[in-house]
Amino acid sequence: MTQYLLSVHGSVDAGEFGPYESHEQMMKAFEDTGRFNESLQERGHWVFAGGLMPAHTATVVDGTRDDVVVTDGPYLESKEHVGGFWVVEAKDLDEALALAAEGSRACRGAVEVRPFQSE
Repeated sequence: MTQYLLSVHGSVDAGEFGPYESHEQMMKAFEDTGRFNESLQERGHWVFAGGLMPAHTATVVDGTRDDVVVTDGPYLESKEHVGGFWVVEAKDLDEALALAAEGSRACRGAVEVRPFQSE
């Protein structure tokens, strides 16, 4: 089985409830995402998942020089940032895409699918 990163992107211009129109819609998406997570675990696809704090909370560490530089993030200036992700195991890209479609419906956001490099 191959591991895939399923990442959820969100706008930095999101309102009080992120991409959701109301607190109720946000809570329903969280509930549906929780059920999706449980389903991934039951079906043996789950490796790891997590939601991320907003991009403005990021810290960038550049250790490529003798003096390590630490700055406020985010690293990329973009209108969209990763808001959460799943790492899943799937037999092939088609299965990973099907899992991403389920995750997208649950969290109500677009999901990008990328395979990990093979060892």
